[in-house]
Amino acid sequence: MHNVLNNLISIQKEIQQINSNTKIIAVSKTFLLEKIKPIIDNNHTHFGENKVQEALEKWSKIKEDNKNINLHLIGKLQTNKVKYCLPLFDYIHSLDSIKLADKIANEQVKKNFKPKIFLQINIGDEQQKSGIDLNNIENLYIKIKNDFDLNIVGLMCIPPNVSNTKPFFEKMNQISKKLKLNELSMGMSNDYLDAAQNSATFVRIGSKIFGERN
Repeated sequence: MHNVLNNLISIQKEIQQINSNTKIIAVSKTFLLEKIKPIIDNNHTHFGENKVQEALEKWSKIKEDNKNINLHLIGKLQTNKVKYCLPLFDYIHSLDSIKLADKIANEQVKKNFKPKIFLQINIGDEQQKSGIDLNNIENLYIKIKNDFDLNIVGLMCIPPNVSNTKPFFEKMNQISKKLKLNELSMGMSNDYLDAAQNSATFVRIGSKIFGERN
């Protein structure tokens, strides 16, 4: 079980040599608590889940006991699930529409809780993927910023499944600077070092820490 902790520590060391600002989101989706516990006990604070229901069952109690844990929703968020998201998730990485922005804005007033939010960009312009169209990002960001009282902290992407994702990270970095946003969520188990090199502030790592999913 301790190899999970060893995995995390060695990844941290690698990343620190490249970018000391990059934090690791341990993507714990589908893994049971006993697998995740060694790194919670070692004071790791950022965890990522894809499904709201699974996260509710898994994290509600732990978060009560560990106030320093930050939970990140990194999967697609359906508007009908927003009400379950707050205040469980501290970060939402997948805002990609005005409709969803409106829903989150209403919910955060009801719950008196303001999550940190990333705009998800469809960086590879892939039809099957969610995310904001590259040509639309600036207008949409301005509209969301002006019309809703949301805490937009940065940008997120899931690049195409190709062997070299570096150009997509470079592009994200440029857009991020242009919009003057501080956080960049990008890079996974196979390309987190390239992401760190391009100013990622969060990398989302699952299998490289916890092992392969069943």
